[in-house]
Amino acid sequence: MPQSDLTSKAPKSAESQFAVALRKIARQSAHIVSLYTDKDRVIAPGVMEAELKRYSELIGPWAEKQSARLLEILNSNSKRRFAGYSKKISQQMREDAYKSKIGAVARLLQAEQVELIKSIPIEAGQRAQKLAMEAVTDGSRASEVAAEIARTEHVTISRANLIARTETSKAASALTQARAESVESEGYIWRTGKDSDVRPSHKKMEGKFVRWDSPPTLDDMTGHAGEFPNCRCYAEVVIPER
Repeated sequence: MPQSDLTSKAPKSAESQFAVALRKIARQSAHIVSLYTDKDRVIAPGVMEAELKRYSELIGPWAEKQSARLLEILNSNSKRRFAGYSKKISQQMREDAYKSKIGAVARLLQAEQVELIKSIPIEAGQRAQKLAMEAVTDGSRASEVAAEIARTEHVTISRANLIARTETSKAASALTQARAESVESEGYIWRTGKDSDVRPSHKKMEGKFVRWDSPPTLDDMTGHAGEFPNCRCYAEVVIPER
C-alpha cells in the first residue's frame, strides 16, 4: 500500500485560537481563587469551592461553542484534504457515506472537551486548598506554600494551554481516522516532530506503520499519533491501491 500525502496535522491557528479562549477561563478561575486566599491560607474554602463550581457550570454553554468552533475548523481541514484526493481513491467517497460516523466522532470529542474546559476552575480551587492544607500541617513550608498559591494564574494558564494543544491534536487525529477508515485505509505511518522535544518512546515510532484498529501503548498510555498529552506527532495516512 503506497503512502499518501494525507496527514492528521492540525492547523496551528486552530490550536492558537482554542488556547486564547481557554486562557480566559484560566485567568478568571485564578481571580476567583485570589478572592478567597490570603498569603498561605484559604479564606472560607467552602464558599470558594461553591463559587468555582458555579463558574464551572456557568461556562458550559460557552465551552460547547468553543469546542464546536475548533471541531468545525479541524473537520473542514480534514474534509478539504480528503476531497482533493477523492478522485484517486474512490468514486464512492462522498459526505453522505460517512457523515454519520464523522458526526458521532465529533459529538464524543465535544463532550470530552467541554468537561475538560469545565475542569479548569475546579482544579484551580482544589490546588489552592491542597496547598493551604500543607501550610497548616507543615508550618516550616508556609512561605513556600504562599509562593505557590501566588502562582495559581500561571499554573492554571499552563493547564489551559496543555488542554488546547492536546485536544486539538487528538481531535485532528480522530477525525482523520474516521475519514481514512471510510475509504478503507487500514493504518498510517507514525510521524514525529523530529526534534529534541520528542519523547523517547515516540521517537522509536517514527516511520512505523500502525493499524487503526491496533493503537500502540507507549509510557503506559494507549493511543494513536497525536492523541497523547502534549503530543505533536501525527498520522500520515496510508490508502489502499485501486
